Amino acid sequence: MNALILVRDAFVAAYPELIEETEKLCTNVTVMKTDDGVRKEELLKEAATADIIVVAVVKIDRDVIDAATNLKYIIKFGAGYDNIDVAYAEEKGIIVSNAPGQNAESAADLAFGLMLASSRSIPQKDAEVKTRVWNNSLGNEVHNKKLGIVGFGSIGQAIAKRANGFSMEVMAYGNYQNEEAAALLNVRFADLDTLLTESDYVILSTSLTSKNKHFINRDTLGKMKSSAFLINISRGGLIHEGDLVEALKNGGIRGAALDVFEVEPPQNELSMLPNVIATPHIGGATYEAIVNISTITIDNIQRFIEEEELLFVVH
Repeated sequence: MNALILVRDAFVAAYPELIEETEKLCTNVTVMKTDDGVRKEELLKEAATADIIVVAVVKIDRDVIDAATNLKYIIKFGAGYDNIDVAYAEEKGIIVSNAPGQNAESAADLAFGLMLASSRSIPQKDAEVKTRVWNNSLGNEVHNKKLGIVGFGSIGQAIAKRANGFSMEVMAYGNYQNEEAAALLNVRFADLDTLLTESDYVILSTSLTSKNKHFINRDTLGKMKSSAFLINISRGGLIHEGDLVEALKNGGIRGAALDVFEVEPPQNELSMLPNVIATPHIGGATYEAIVNISTITIDNIQRFIEEEELLFVVH
């Protein structure tokens, strides 16, 4: 059994057992460095002999699936699997699984950290002090403000739990409406227009699909308060980046904090704007999350080899 592992370099360094345990289970294990991007030609070459592919954010599209003539199983190293052509994999008889919820606390921590950092311009003030500039500036308290969460799955609920500690009024929007969790976390469900219009902070924590691509655009941004902040820890494709640049430059919203971009690393001016805080897709990049996801990944590889029932199969 041949395995191809496509996860970020830091993940492998943080938990080398992922490779060590996979090598015990598989005949050949190939690890490709992905932090600086992967050349398509090289990916197709390495995929050609793979029975199993473990992948974080690299795109596993039709070309890769067609090139991987031995491929039987794709394991998403994380929860969101929009980078995998699941429908085509299923058509080819290839199983796909993921690891939902394993990085929820890590992503929620980052979302809340970005919200606090935006409110007080913490990165900007840090950069100024490091250049011997000592300028006072006024920010805003997060306490008692209105928070709108788009997507109320495990990450959205973890964010709401943190918001309770700041006495925030929390609204949520999304297809998944867990009424029991909402009641426990003091969350009310709202339609998207209401959430955007009333929120002081909007956090995106929903999966990217063909239906919600670019749903944050000129029209929806126009419904937000000019004093509001947009935080995205989900997928860059949820936002029309050109429209967001326009809103940030023209005062349509006060600022944004973005962990994800439509093209990574970002190639446009969005990440360079002074009222944007940008991080390099680190929502799930904690030691705890990597151990959790790796444990499920190794378990599922063993289950697959031993022809046992797999965990978290994507349908």
